[in-house]
Amino acid sequence: MAEIHRPEIQLKVHSRRGLGGGNVIHPVSVESSPIPLLGGVPGGYQSQTQTPSPFREVKHFKKWFPWLIPSFVIADIILFIITMYVNDCPKNSVSCIATFLGRLSFQPFKENPLLGPSSSALEKMGALDVSKVVDHHQGWRLITCIWLHGGLFHLLANMLSLLVIGIRLEQEFGFSKYTSSSTSALDSFHSVSKLKKFSTSFSAVRIGMLYLIAGLGGSLLSALFLQSNISVGASGAVFGLLGAMLSELITNWTIYANKLAALVTLVIIIVINLAVGILPQVDNFAHLGGFSSGFLIGFVFLMRPQFGWVSQRYAPSYSRAGVKPKYMTYQRLLWVVSLILVVAGMIGALVAVLRGVNLNDHCSWCHYMSCVPTSRWSCNTSAVSCVSEQMGNQYTLTCSDSGKNGTYFLTDANTSQLRGLCTQLCR
Repeated sequence: MAEIHRPEIQLKVHSRRGLGGGNVIHPVSVESSPIPLLGGVPGGYQSQTQTPSPFREVKHFKKWFPWLIPSFVIADIILFIITMYVNDCPKNSVSCIATFLGRLSFQPFKENPLLGPSSSALEKMGALDVSKVVDHHQGWRLITCIWLHGGLFHLLANMLSLLVIGIRLEQEFGFSKYTSSSTSALDSFHSVSKLKKFSTSFSAVRIGMLYLIAGLGGSLLSALFLQSNISVGASGAVFGLLGAMLSELITNWTIYANKLAALVTLVIIIVINLAVGILPQVDNFAHLGGFSSGFLIGFVFLMRPQFGWVSQRYAPSYSRAGVKPKYMTYQRLLWVVSLILVVAGMIGALVAVLRGVNLNDHCSWCHYMSCVPTSRWSCNTSAVSCVSEQMGNQYTLTCSDSGKNGTYFLTDANTSQLRGLCTQLCR
């Protein structure tokens, strides 16, 4: 999530790395067992016990082709192009970067170092502006801001992270099909049930729901703490997928072979990514809100049946030793507790945002979770502003905080041009 100052843009680029690979659950084969076979002989019947020949199986495994996450990436790219078209830098700014792109050219680097549009263009497209959410009842901005990005660098960082993390989850929990056709000596005497369309319990649609809910959670926490600037970006939703990977590991703990290695690796990745959020111009509250929402939703959406239940489901009835539950007790408990927490948390946060609650008034140290000041940088997030004086085509801008001033000669200057000049002057 990118936090944008008005009138200047201060955006956060945050690279994330996902875990590659994943645990593969192989279909459980049905064990053969000795059965009586009858053979006709002269003078009567002969009964013998014989182990049937091995199954001759034809297996077809169709790997799930990920389409939802790539669709999200394409949608984000299209919206970024539309935002740049609406921005129309040549018309609304004194200077632009990559002017050969025409209306799609970027704002001056000093105004937007991420190669993107102005803050006013992002506001028009639906950036998260708490004042408009509260005073003008534009709650839809809590969702639309997830699909917007403050610049080309911002877009690339988030989309690469989304592809690495999201496609892994979609492949692992999207529908996959396993079919098996078996023939053996048993076919003469028994009807052997065939495995058809063995699929996981969760479709790719649930990964999409997880993405959106986590993005909303990130927007809500960001709106409760950062109220002086606008924010855009998919970082909160991407962090939600990262949180879901952690909860999926916990709730499906028994099916993993290298449990400790997987847990340590994932925790290190999460800690590093969250630590980057304490740098200036990074909206770490959106990251924290998205991560916590995704972590809870992961217990609800990504719970797998235990191996014992899968084995007994597809094993022949005569070989079943006992009935095993589909889910472990701890899985059910985590499911219930997480569902209650995420529903209560979302409703409570939404009500607080709509009422204009500022959590900084109730937590004097919480701002350190988003930025830690050092001798190398400042965490001052106050928006810059200028006083403008006009004499014909001459405009004199004076920074409100520093008193720095500059004179510009403009013809038919508009508000966007003056705002951009103010940003460049006072940064």
